[in-house]
Order: sequence, then structure tokens, then C-alpha cells
Amino acid sequence: MRVRFLAVAALFGLIQGLIAQQSATEYAEGRVLVKFRNSSVFAAFLQSSLIGARPAGTVQRLGVTRVVLAEGTTVEEAVRFFKSLPTVEFAEPDYIAQTTVVPNDQHYGLQWGLPKISAPAAWDYTIGLPTVPVAVLDTGYDQGHPDLMGKVVLSKDFTVLNGSANTVQDGNGHGTHTAGTVGSLTNNAIGVASIGWSTPLMVGKVLGDNGSGYHSEIADGIIWAADNGAKVINMSLGGSSGSTTLSNACTYAWNKGVVIVASAGNNGNTRPNYPAYYSVCIAVAATDQNDRRASFSTYGSWVDCAAPGVSIASTYPGGYAYMSGTSMAGPHVAGLAALVWTRYGTSNSVVRDRVVTLGDPVSSGFGRYPTKRINALRSVQ
Repeated sequence: MRVRFLAVAALFGLIQGLIAQQSATEYAEGRVLVKFRNSSVFAAFLQSSLIGARPAGTVQRLGVTRVVLAEGTTVEEAVRFFKSLPTVEFAEPDYIAQTTVVPNDQHYGLQWGLPKISAPAAWDYTIGLPTVPVAVLDTGYDQGHPDLMGKVVLSKDFTVLNGSANTVQDGNGHGTHTAGTVGSLTNNAIGVASIGWSTPLMVGKVLGDNGSGYHSEIADGIIWAADNGAKVINMSLGGSSGSTTLSNACTYAWNKGVVIVASAGNNGNTRPNYPAYYSVCIAVAATDQNDRRASFSTYGSWVDCAAPGVSIASTYPGGYAYMSGTSMAGPHVAGLAALVWTRYGTSNSVVRDRVVTLGDPVSSGFGRYPTKRINALRSVQ
């Protein structure tokens, strides 16, 4: 992975925005939009009052009429009725549009990955819930970082063999960066934004300050996260060797209802990377700003989806930094999975399916293995 620190002089100015109020429905109740094939048929229809509808003005130059429905007639019933008439060109609900949320975080303008996956539009639907935590199993986190203060609800150090002095403090930077993408404080006028504004974090330090760790300690972290209520686990880590211990830990978490996200690796080929290769994990490749596969990203038939992973700005010990790698792509997916839980959280398989299948197709650089880059809006709508 590559790391570049953010230069204060290069920062964009504050980006102001309004937080939209989430509508209870996606379209107006009691009326529909109808395009009749000619006005005389329209008049005859309204006079007959087949379903008690009446006109309420038109959309100028488009010939589209707002039709107010009689009490007791649902929008769905009316649309079906109008579509059945040969005199109707089309009928549809009068859908509701909302302002798209733009957070005021200082470095948000540098975070190309969030608008790329349509996160601002998705925030109109959900910004996460305190009851849907994401466990970040990594190198720990900067416990004094102003953009992470109060977001970590549970933490534990598992690196007994790495001698980290029984602390989750991040002496590497990698864990702080991944945690920030998932759930840093957002719309607080400082630092960076995250996918999950209201998503709480659980931090398990399973990698030492040198950035490496053992399968046994990673397995301990997975089980701890599953047993303590994590709805999503992010593992921006991996290696070329699998193990029964690691596989069984992932299966344990999956059977407990957890969505498991793991980075596909930075080998630039199709070689499996573990734990991402396990079927219960969402294996995540990395894409660049042009929706091409990052040159370093592993890919292949076993990779489930892709997410931004090149020059990603996020929290870092003592400040903020750019980092690149599939390690940066994974947290985008984990953060999105938490948002999907808040909307369609019936099971981890449902959440996984919406995250993986409702993305945007990107094929450049993936060879004969078509891959979708996640789309947050489509996944939560």
C-alpha cells in the first residue's frame, strides 16, 4: 500500500450542505401522473369518473396531467388501472425527490470515492444506526484522533504474540485509516467524512504495529466481534495461505449472522488471498477514479465486487493521509453493508446480495471476470 499525507495548503474550502429529511414514502400519496394520447379522450375519461379521479393541472409542454385520486384508491391501483387503458401513453407515481446530503467535513472534497459510489444520494435514505456496529479488525486505531473520538464503542487487543503492550493504540496507521472510511465522525466541519455517519465501530487489534499478524489472533478477533454484536466485520488483511482455523472462524461469524468483508489482495493477478477467498467473505477488489481496476488489485472469478482503493483520503495517526490498496476498498464495502442493514436487515445473506449485485458494471482491467463496483444508492433504495 502507499501512503501520502494531506497537505493543508491543498485542501478544498469547507463544503456546506443541508441534511435532507427522509421521506416516509418515495412518492406522493393520492395522485398520479398520466399522459393521455389526446385531450378529447382525456376529457371523456374524467367525465366518466371511472375510479373517481379528477385533474389537478398539467406539466406544461409535456402533456402530463396530475390526476388526484378518490379516497381509498391507492397509487399502485391507479397506476395499474391507467396503464391498462389503450388511451394512456404512460402512468406513474409522482415521485418525491430530496436534497442530496453534502457533509461539511474539511477534506470531503478530496474524497472522490464517496461520490463515485453514490454515497451522498444514499445518505438521503440512511446514515447508519447506533445498533448496527462494524468491527474493524486491523492494527488498532489512534485513540486520540478527533475524527474517531466517541465512535469506537468496544475495543480489544489480540496481538499477544506481537508484544503490543495490551493496547489498541495504532502504531502503524493502517487500522486508523480503514476505521475512518467506515465510520469517522461526519458533518462535524473537520477532517474527513465516512460512509456510516451514525455507524459505531468495534476495533479489534489483530495485527501488530509492523502490519502483520497470526491466523490464530485474527480468528480470536473474528469470534470476539461476532459474539459481541458486530453486524459487519471488515478485514483489510490477508495472505496467500489459508487455514482451517481461519476458515472456521469466518464460518462461525457468518453463522452468527455477520456480513464479512475482506480485501482481495494487492498481487495484481488472480491468485487467492485469504480470508477473502472463503465463500462466506465478500472479496473486494480496488478501482481507480475512472472505474478501472487498480494495477495492483487482485481480481478473478472468486472476487465478489470492487470499490474505490486508489489515493483514498482518511484518518491517520496525528492527522489524515492518502493510502492505496484493496485495504482501502474493503472499508467502503463494509460501511455500505452497515447502511444496507439499516434498510434491509433481515439476514446477512440479504445484505450481502444487495451490496454485491446492485453495483455498477466495471470491466476495464478485470479481463474475463466481470466485476461490479458498489453503488450505495442502489443498494439502500
